[in-house]
Amino acid sequence: MTKRQVILMKDDFSDDDSTNSSFTIRTVRYRECQKNHAASVGGYAVDGCREFMPCGEEGTPGGLTCAACGCHRNFHRREVETEVACDCSFPT
Repeated sequence: MTKRQVILMKDDFSDDDSTNSSFTIRTVRYRECQKNHAASVGGYAVDGCREFMPCGEEGTPGGLTCAACGCHRNFHRREVETEVACDCSFPT
């Protein structure tokens, strides 16, 4: 599941006439399941689920449950990619 979050920030430098802005694009992916199924007997065993796939739409209870392994999304390793871009236009 890929979730994209865009954060817009306005950065004003010296001129009020210029339009300087930077924005951050943050992509969140949930990878392999890390739930230890053998913790109750003192061991370590994971189920091998390679990536989180939601059972339902985002915002519903099914959106937090993995269709492959049945675990909650919090048991999956979270991977965040952050990309910062600047759209700086300076008057000439």
